[in-house]
Amino acid sequence: MKNYEIMCILMPNLEQSELEKEIASLSKILTDNGAKLTGTNTEAWGMRDLAYEIKKQTKGYYVVFTLTSEAKAIDEFNRITKLDSKVLRSLVTVAPKQ
Repeated sequence: MKNYEIMCILMPNLEQSELEKEIASLSKILTDNGAKLTGTNTEAWGMRDLAYEIKKQTKGYYVVFTLTSEAKAIDEFNRITKLDSKVLRSLVTVAPKQ
């Protein structure tokens, strides 16, 4: 199992309850596929300006997940987030071992 860090940018027009549901949904995708959230689990960085427009949006809500997982969970996460209209962009990076 490798350590990963996933950063997601969510749509800026989501209500607080919708944001919480979406974050819980993204976490569930990972845990259902065998990932173990580590550290602070999820860090909500809040609303930030984007460096460039993504899907005609100039702002986004940033969320960071730290986890250990096999590649299967990451592949499924990437597949689902590409189809999810509430996710502007996501980036998965391999984190150093702790």
